[in-house]
Amino acid sequence: MPLYEYHCDDCRCEFEVLRSFSQADEPVSCIQCDSPQTRRAISLFAAVSKSDAGGGDGRSLGGTGCASCAATSCATCKT
Repeated sequence: MPLYEYHCDDCRCEFEVLRSFSQADEPVSCIQCDSPQTRRAISLFAAVSKSDAGGGDGRSLGGTGCASCAATSCATCKT
C-alpha cells in the first residue's frame, strides 16, 4: 500500500497516510486538528545511483539533473 502526503489548509500540518491507490484522493481528516480541509500534496524524491567503482556520482538516476534540488540544471552542482 502506498504512503501519501497530505497538507491541512487550517493548521498547515503536513502528514502522511498509508492507504490504497483507490482511496488516495478521498477526503482525510488532519491528524493534528481533525479538520476535513486537507488536500493531497505532491511527493518529491531523489534517487542517487552509484558508479561502477561503487562511489556515488552525486547525480540522479539517468545521469542528468541535480540530485540535491531535483532541477534539470543547478549552479551549485554545475550540471
